Amino acid sequence: MASSVEAAYSDRAEEYIEKLGSTTAVHPSDLQLVTTWAEHIEGPVLDVGCGPGHLTAHLAERGVDARGIDQVAGFIEHARRAHPGVPFEVGDIDELPDAAQSLGGVLAWYSLIHREPATLGVALAEFARVLRPGGGLLVGFFVGPVLEPFDHAVTTAYRWPAEALAEELRGADFDVVETHTRTVSTPRPRPHGAIMARLAGVPSV
Repeated sequence: MASSVEAAYSDRAEEYIEKLGSTTAVHPSDLQLVTTWAEHIEGPVLDVGCGPGHLTAHLAERGVDARGIDQVAGFIEHARRAHPGVPFEVGDIDELPDAAQSLGGVLAWYSLIHREPATLGVALAEFARVLRPGGGLLVGFFVGPVLEPFDHAVTTAYRWPAEALAEELRGADFDVVETHTRTVSTPRPRPHGAIMARLAGVPSV
C-alpha cells in the first residue's frame, strides 16, 4: 500500500542505505540485544520494516530463521543484492503475507516510529495475528517524556514514553518482558527505547 512514508523513504533510499545500511551503524548494545533476543526465539523471525536488510542478514548469519519485509522497493532490491540467500520481500506491515500463528518472533526495529499513534494498534494486531502464542516481539523506538511528533530527517516521527508504548502492547494482547532506554548528553544519537514482549497465551506443543 503506497503511503507518504514509503514515498519519503523511496526518495532517499540510496542516502539511507549509505549511512545506515550496515550493522556498523547500529549501537553495539542494540545489536547485542537484537541478537540475543532472536537467538532465543523458537520458530521463524520476521524483520518488519527491515530497510536495507542488514539486521535480517546479521541474524540469518547466526543461524536464525530470519526474513525481511519492507514497503520500500529500493530497500528490498538492495537487500537482495547485498545479502543473497536471505529472503526479502516487498510488503505492508498492516497486511503481512504470513499465516496466522506461523511465526516465532517479530522484530520491529524502528519500523513503527512514523506511525500516527491512533493507527499503531493496526500494526500490533497484525503482529499478534501472525505470532504463535508465546511468540516474541522486539520493538525499537525513539523514547521521550511525552508522546509527541518531531521532524525526523526523512518524515515526521514520534517519541513515545516507554510506559505509554508498553500499554499499547498490553492492549494488543502482549505481555511486556523487558524495557530498555538509553539517553546521552548530546543531541545525537536521540534517546532510544526498546521493549521486549511476548504474545499472551501458552505455546502450542
